[in-house]
Amino acid sequence: MMWETEGMQEFFIDYGLWLLIGLLIVIGLVFLLSGRRKADQADERAPVAPAGQPPAPLVSPPPPPPEAAPAPAAAMPMVPVDVEAIVPPAAEEKPAAVAAPVPASPAVSSPPQGPDDLLKLKGVGPKLNALLIELGVTSFAQIAAWTDADVAAIDARLGNFRGRPVRDQWIDQAKYLAAGDVAGFEAKYGKI
Repeated sequence: MMWETEGMQEFFIDYGLWLLIGLLIVIGLVFLLSGRRKADQADERAPVAPAGQPPAPLVSPPPPPPEAAPAPAAAMPMVPVDVEAIVPPAAEEKPAAVAAPVPASPAVSSPPQGPDDLLKLKGVGPKLNALLIELGVTSFAQIAAWTDADVAAIDARLGNFRGRPVRDQWIDQAKYLAAGDVAGFEAKYGKI
């Protein structure tokens, strides 16, 4: 019995550190795999669009442009109006003169029609661009208007690209590009 105890002590002295390292590796792997399984289950619970319909965008649409606020109802007096005095009869209408279109000056650029080129954002490559379009993200204005909840919703759907919106500062980049401030963008993030 004595030689067995000494043999065990010798074994643990010689190999104990390696056994402890192996045990820590196994525990770490189990922890990582359980975290990945939870993330995969969360992706499975995400709503899926029916076949034949494009997926609904995960972000809220950009806010409408601010308009002049109407005066409060209490400040506007109620005055009866004679509609016939204001609106002439239809027979007396004169055709409006058609004004020639004014060519746009090169200094003023109209907003582009259709989706923006999201590849201009630093950290967005072709695969990530395709994934963003699939998720309904197509313009810099959308990204610039993201809230923390929007970022979390998009980030959960990015798969291998998780963490990129925050790490690459997409919202800040998109604010520059949505405003057309290419010089400001390039000063902070480099050439497009």
